[in-house]
Amino acid sequence: MSPPSTVADSAPVAVSARPRRTRRATLVLGLVGALALLALVILLSIAVGSKQIPLSTVIEALRHYDESNTDHVIIHSLRVPRTLIGLLVGAALGLSGALMQGVTRNPLADPGILGVNGGAALFVVGGIYWLGLSSLTAYVWLAFAGAAAASVAVYFLGSLGREGATPVKLALAGAALTAMLGSLTTALLITDVDTFDQFRFWSVGSLAGRGSDIASQVAPFILIGIALSLVCGRVLNAMSLGDEVAKSLGQRVGLARLFVAVVVVLLCGAATAAAGPIGFVGLTIPHVARLITGPDYRWILPYSMVLSPILLLGSDVIGRVVALPGELQVGIVTAVIGAPFFIMLVRRRKLADL
Repeated sequence: MSPPSTVADSAPVAVSARPRRTRRATLVLGLVGALALLALVILLSIAVGSKQIPLSTVIEALRHYDESNTDHVIIHSLRVPRTLIGLLVGAALGLSGALMQGVTRNPLADPGILGVNGGAALFVVGGIYWLGLSSLTAYVWLAFAGAAAASVAVYFLGSLGREGATPVKLALAGAALTAMLGSLTTALLITDVDTFDQFRFWSVGSLAGRGSDIASQVAPFILIGIALSLVCGRVLNAMSLGDEVAKSLGQRVGLARLFVAVVVVLLCGAATAAAGPIGFVGLTIPHVARLITGPDYRWILPYSMVLSPILLLGSDVIGRVVALPGELQVGIVTAVIGAPFFIMLVRRRKLADL
């Protein structure tokens, strides 16, 4: 017969496991609710524009395409590619922001901290200035190459010295390189008016004019980056405790930081190449996700992946509505929405130390 203490000892385990299961169920339900909201925003993104299309027509066009119907043609040739790019770019920016904040333990990290935006901008300006390129398709590959080159340079600079690539050194190297790249970009722009005129339409950050050709070019990079980023949760949880603790838990900190940096290059490079530099999405959304989920990156990453497209596509819809028959670029709207929201977030709740 089992001693009475066995039952008594098992009770606290059952009691402690129950709140954990309840919290996990709550987070799963919250993620399902966010996915439902994202589906609604996607439908609005397809329906709203200079020509308003009823949701019933949108659903009909998605299910049974009729090339003789003008609304169906608009949906398939313009609205769906634009929405798909917004979905991919939003997910990439949210994940990359969460990854950068985790790997650098810097609550203000965003795609600019590794020189992504600066490198992409310099290469695009160089392509316009020296090669005379003017198509968005050409910008994609130039921007991706520039983002990758700048990120490699930042990691190399941050790795110099005895301690290797520490969060502080990476942030300082990124800030220094971003300033240098910005100066070089400005120097090229002020010497040629035509280059400035072409560059300014890309630099503001926009989903307009992006077709299925650009979506097909950046989608493989973003999808691979998403798959790789979602397996980084445990690594970031360990690294958030500090390098020494992470090493004691068996993490190879330098290799883990390099892996996360490669994933960030894939996500940020492709997103910036497709839509230009878009601010505040990668900075703000991970903090919103952290408020919902707590410090566990296994939940922060999927929440960031879902919430960011909601903000980006919602901002794109607002930009089309407030300036009819024209539109505001999505980079402007995210700045207008994101900046006050982030300031409010900082004032109401102290940002967590990462």
